[in-house]
Amino acid sequence: MVSQVASDQFIQDLERIAQVRSEMAVCLQNLSETIHQAELDGESSSGKLSLERDLEDIDIASKNLKKGVFRLLVLGDMKRGKSTFLNALIGENLLPSDVNPCTAVLTILRYGAEKKVTIHFNDGKSPQQLDFQSFKYKYTIDPAEAKRLEQEKKQAFPDVDYAVVEYPLTLLEKGIEIVDSPGLNDTEARNELSLGYVNNCHAILFVMRASQPCTLGERRYLENYVKGRGLSVFFLINAWDQVKESLIDPDDTEDLQAAENRLRKVFQANLGEYCHVDGQDIYDERVFELSSIQALRRRLKDSQADLAGTGFPEFMSALNTFLTRERAIAEFRQVRTLARQAVNHTREAIGRRIPLLDQNVAELKSRIDSVEPEFKKLTDIRDQFQKEIFNTRDSQARKISESFRSYVMNLGNTFESDFLRYQPELNLWDFLSNGKREAFNAALQKAFEQYMTDKCAAWTLTAEKDINAAFKELSRSASQYGASYHQVTERITEKLTDKQVKVNAASGGTDEDNSPTWAKWAMGLLSLTSGNIAGFAMAGVGFDWKNILLNYFTVIGVGAVIGTIISPILGPIYIPLLGLGVGFLQADQARKELVKTAKKELVKYLPQVANEQSAIVFDAVKECFDSYEKEVSKRINDDINSRKSELDNLLKQKGTREINRDTELRRLKTLQENIIAQLQKIEAVYSNLLATYS
Repeated sequence: MVSQVASDQFIQDLERIAQVRSEMAVCLQNLSETIHQAELDGESSSGKLSLERDLEDIDIASKNLKKGVFRLLVLGDMKRGKSTFLNALIGENLLPSDVNPCTAVLTILRYGAEKKVTIHFNDGKSPQQLDFQSFKYKYTIDPAEAKRLEQEKKQAFPDVDYAVVEYPLTLLEKGIEIVDSPGLNDTEARNELSLGYVNNCHAILFVMRASQPCTLGERRYLENYVKGRGLSVFFLINAWDQVKESLIDPDDTEDLQAAENRLRKVFQANLGEYCHVDGQDIYDERVFELSSIQALRRRLKDSQADLAGTGFPEFMSALNTFLTRERAIAEFRQVRTLARQAVNHTREAIGRRIPLLDQNVAELKSRIDSVEPEFKKLTDIRDQFQKEIFNTRDSQARKISESFRSYVMNLGNTFESDFLRYQPELNLWDFLSNGKREAFNAALQKAFEQYMTDKCAAWTLTAEKDINAAFKELSRSASQYGASYHQVTERITEKLTDKQVKVNAASGGTDEDNSPTWAKWAMGLLSLTSGNIAGFAMAGVGFDWKNILLNYFTVIGVGAVIGTIISPILGPIYIPLLGLGVGFLQADQARKELVKTAKKELVKYLPQVANEQSAIVFDAVKECFDSYEKEVSKRINDDINSRKSELDNLLKQKGTREINRDTELRRLKTLQENIIAQLQKIEAVYSNLLATYS
């Protein structure tokens, strides 16, 4: 039973990762408690070592580890079998997956000791708990109803933020959390909102259907919201078994092979570009042919059923490798870096403190005064880097806002060719019929919405690439400023102690380990973020310039540009169509007149859009760099102030009490031994994990 082996292996690996998370979280917590207690003890001896920033960072990391999960986002058009796939994956008929209903609210599936559904509202109402049957009945809609709501630009449940489904399932208990989204073709606004949580999931499971290979809507979404954004996407081609059922003679193996190969070529042509990582073609590791309904039927009869032939064993094996051998190890590597950093900072502080214990107040004050010029150099480095960030901010804000202005102003140049793919089927008899005029208007307006949304999305990707390049340049600068900063702090230590203090990292440190904490953060080597559901978006803790941009660029997209352009130009478009007369109602001529007039009206409003929205773009880019600068400056200031307060604490203690040198020496050495022991535990846990997967 190959499928059961793959499933069991996945559960075992998830359990192993959960165990590593738990062990590392405990080690970090013990490390924090050890340092915190030492700081309390220092208040009655030689003074605190001022390690507040390290304590704050490892406390955040420890909390994130304890609640850490792998979050999977399920995307796809309506009626692609997303809920059937999820039910097959978890082995329960849990989510609505009947023939007709569509999931109509964002649903988060996570572990809970008891079966429970909680509806979270966005209008201030308290969350509501439901049983599963009531949830399925109340929060699913018929596809026809979904289509009508889409055309009317209405949400099925506008007062609902999201639903949380808790269930005691092994897969969820071992660290998987699943976000099931409504259909992508819900509304254009919904498509944009999905970006808010796409960026904060470990992987996207994009569900398609073999009988509808790569529809225009799916290609649009992939091109505008996935392409070029560095996202990890698994493509799940559902209902693959129906390829056989669609044949005249399902038992004709040659005909079946030919039909399947034709389909594979279509998917390969459309999905191939999304399956390259670092120049490597990983199509076979990202695209899977599934039969979810067959897998679900088998698992409902027998939870241990063999799923061979349904595509699930192959998919779960690939997902397992990605999550546990790639994403988890990267996460734990950062935890190890953070622990090394906290330990080295503590050891450095101890190394500075011990030689100063023998000095009297006058000698100590003299030495502290002697390093004032060095502290001035540290603030100079901070100011220089801050200035570079501000210069980058101003130049990028101007450049990108001007890029948006030019982009918008040039839309008219390619409108006639660009709009062809969006233009609705044009039947002027429908337009002239009062009974069908409303449907014609809705189709035309939707075409403009799709056109403008895609154009805005294409430009935002260009903007993101420019900003990313700018941050990479700042990362290189942070490395250089960090090296200079480290040299100055070494000189401070030498002047204070009359000798060069070398702290050999217990783990065999590298030059990178010598970079100050703020430089590691600024270089992107250290992240304390952890995604959390917050409405339709996921809010992170810490700096995330993509989410800042998202908040602004969604305003630029459907909300503002469409509002400015579409309504005013629809009326004038109809005039030349009416003027054609019944004798000239040829589709081609009508189509040309529509595009010609649409372009003429569009160009009238482009300057207004360019002027109004370029200011929003300027503010968005500026805020990205302002947020970055604020965190960098705070971290540098924290480091400088902690170094100063470390000396002031010792000076104050020497001035108020007699310090027992031997007792203090034993306390500091015990502290050093304890923190090294905690670090060695983290190193051992990490090394054992690597050895397991080597």
